[in-house]
This record gives sequence, C-alpha cells and structure tokens, in this order.
Amino acid sequence: MKIRSVKSSDYYLISPLLKDWWGGRKMADMLPKLFFDHFTDTSFIAEKDGQIIGFLIGFLSQSKSDEAYIHFVGVHPEYRKHKIGNQLYDEFFNVVKQKGRRAVRCVTSPVNKVSIAYHTKMGFDIEQGDTSIEGVSVHTDYDGANQDRVLFIKHLS
Repeated sequence: MKIRSVKSSDYYLISPLLKDWWGGRKMADMLPKLFFDHFTDTSFIAEKDGQIIGFLIGFLSQSKSDEAYIHFVGVHPEYRKHKIGNQLYDEFFNVVKQKGRRAVRCVTSPVNKVSIAYHTKMGFDIEQGDTSIEGVSVHTDYDGANQDRVLFIKHLS
C-alpha cells in the first residue's frame, strides 16, 4: 500500500466511490472539487495495486494558526479493519505538525457511533457541548437546524 498527496484530478476518481462506500447514501455534496484543488498538501490517498482504498481530506485552519481540520475520510469497505485510516491520519498528523500545528479538529454526527468510537480510540477528546445524546456530548444545531454534531480535538505532541 502507498499513501500519496491528492491531485486535482483525483476528485473524478473518488467522487463516484462515495455512494458505493457509504451504502448508497448521497455523500458527494460533502466533498466538493475545490478541496482537491486547494488542500493537496494536507489531503491523502491510500492506494493498493493502483486502486484507491482510502482517502483523507484535511486542511490547515486559516483562522487558528495552531490548528488543522480533518473534513472527510473514507476507506473502501473491504479494507476497513486494515489500519488504512490510521495510516492516513498519521500522515496528516505528521504533515500538519511540520507546518506548526499543535491540534487537530474534526466533527461527526451523534448517530455515527463507529466514527465516535474510532476518533476516541485515535486519541481525540470530545469537546463539551450544550447537550448529551446517549451519553455523548453534542453541540446542538452546529451545522444548522437539527444538525447536531460531536466535536473532537486531538492535541499533537
């Protein structure tokens, strides 16, 4: 397996995979092409035998000079549990540390129990929200009306 930085043209390779990898759910709106044009230094693809098996789209915060943000991560369903996500996250952590960032943030939906478990296992802390859902601290209406979110932060050493 090899990890490399994304290229603008990778958008056209990854975009069709989203629906398949997420069981038919429409996910393409969460991943516009501009991310592949503007965040190539901090976004990565995992490939095996020329096939995309994972990707991570992240960027450096322009407002908080010591932070970076992971926007979207995907791993081919057949390669989950193979530590592909861990390798993509580690690559991102290494690059953003070199760029002077000391914290990484990300967000997920409170119904996404797999994502919540994954991020806490990776060392992310859940940020205190204004309510709790099933014991998880949540930020009400974070992404708009009825769009509650769980916010994470990981401090890099």
